[in-house]
Amino acid sequence: MLSTGGTGNEQTPSLALAQLNLTVGAVEVNRERILATLRRAKEAGANLFIAPELAISGYPPEDLLLKPQFIQESERSLQALAKECHGIIGVVGAPIRSTDSGDLHNSAAVMADGRIQAVYRKVHLPNYAVFDEARYFRPGSSALVLDLGTTRVGLTICEDIWYGGGPAADECLVGAELIVNISASPYHMGKPAERERMLRTRAADNIAAVAFCNLIGGQDELVLDGSSLVVGPDGEIIARARQFSEELLLVDVNLSNVQRLRLRDTRLRQGAPVMPVEMLRLPGWQQVPNKPLCPEPVTWLGGEGEVYQALVLATRDYVLKNGFADVVVGVSGGIDSALVACIAVDALGPEHVHAVFMPSRYSSHLSQRIAEDLCGRLGVHYLLLPIDGILAAYLSTLAATFGSLPSDVTEENIQARIRGNLLMALSNKFGWLVVTTGNKSELATGYCTLYGDMAGGFAVIKDVPKTLVYRLARYRNQLSPVIPAEAISRAPSAELRPDQRDDQALPPYPVLDAILKAYVEDDFGVSEIAAMGLDENLVREVATLVDRSEYKRRQGPPGVRISRRAFGKDRRLPITNGYHPSS
Repeated sequence: MLSTGGTGNEQTPSLALAQLNLTVGAVEVNRERILATLRRAKEAGANLFIAPELAISGYPPEDLLLKPQFIQESERSLQALAKECHGIIGVVGAPIRSTDSGDLHNSAAVMADGRIQAVYRKVHLPNYAVFDEARYFRPGSSALVLDLGTTRVGLTICEDIWYGGGPAADECLVGAELIVNISASPYHMGKPAERERMLRTRAADNIAAVAFCNLIGGQDELVLDGSSLVVGPDGEIIARARQFSEELLLVDVNLSNVQRLRLRDTRLRQGAPVMPVEMLRLPGWQQVPNKPLCPEPVTWLGGEGEVYQALVLATRDYVLKNGFADVVVGVSGGIDSALVACIAVDALGPEHVHAVFMPSRYSSHLSQRIAEDLCGRLGVHYLLLPIDGILAAYLSTLAATFGSLPSDVTEENIQARIRGNLLMALSNKFGWLVVTTGNKSELATGYCTLYGDMAGGFAVIKDVPKTLVYRLARYRNQLSPVIPAEAISRAPSAELRPDQRDDQALPPYPVLDAILKAYVEDDFGVSEIAAMGLDENLVREVATLVDRSEYKRRQGPPGVRISRRAFGKDRRLPITNGYHPSS
């Protein structure tokens, strides 16, 4: 165990936080994964085993929760797990229907002596951003404290601990010295640090240790970072789990300091619980002789490293959990496709990544050289499929219909759609998943082609603005120089007509991304954004592009969310819409 000190006579609960990557809907597989980890925890001498929120069902199960059979199977799986829980106390998240009211609750089951001893029901159900728990669950109305002889442990689930006066505070008022929080807290940039600050505040405010156990893994648009930790009653970090990887975090928490700190603070002696607090008495901690485990301190990534690992994990899980082994990506010689190829290789290995360069008459020799160089450095399977002959056939077929009309974006989009068709043909023939390369700046403004570069199964950098693409590319090259320097330094271009550059259709990306963040993520209006020092006409033009492109985004593939507000679940605007704040 990771020891935090003590005299040997003091109570030092041995915790096991199971930071697991589980699969939505795979209740039997999840149960076996949890059981195997519980057995490891018991062998290590742990007294209390903690698994994340909705661990049995996976998170978020969404409308699977509306299926009675799914709930029944989840509950049977939980009961089977409880039968295996002997000599250790287990806290495991699951959807559980109340036998009294029939309501479904997001719950934490307390298991000991081969059965479920009690159930804690989540009180605060988030219903904002990507969360819609009120659609499925009823809130709990009471807190739960485990009385383990010389130690009292309060239970909470995810959102419950984000409120200063929530269940954790009530549990501490009746003597809880340790607050367990099981979570399925999705990632966005900066979220781990924000979450840590909140947990440290809760621990210090309540003068209690906090054990936070979070899921990891990718689930459609979401990625969960883990970042489990244990905080002491003084708000100091006792132990951290690694980010974006499975881990069984074993910690001895010396709670004698809780009483010493509380004797000097009258807050907890003067208050009274707001909600009922149930007390469950279980046998005290079983002290098991154990060789101390002293892992090296874990430092979290932060910045571009954190975002990059989130993209890698999300891509790996989306591909593998959906039954694919390989992916195919169209490489163009540009920075977006180079970054996506790197993420795919780091997620799956080079032997599972296939890269296709599809030149037209407008593709430069530089683009082909960069694409070949990139693929050589990454060690991926490289295919060259020229599209000029196909483009000529399209134009010949349409010539009589188009007549003397001048070339425009139509001919550009035909090229993109030819490439999309070729990638989908490879996907059909070989079973490779197409990963698209469009970034958030392009998707926001509609600078992308339906059934062309938007065609595919997973949009890896869908929520990554262009300016962040550059930073991530430089970060990846710090690990190993795989992206050719020219891919980063060259002016971005779709190369669909002679001498084309992105800045002919869009503002410079630093300006564009600043506008998009304010308009899309912060919901500011045109005049508010202009007041930040940006040209109002330019802001209006960008906002109009965003508004008019909603129909495109709705038809694109899912992609991982790494910002506070991504296109998809976060931002649900009607396509048919008469409200135009940009006008």
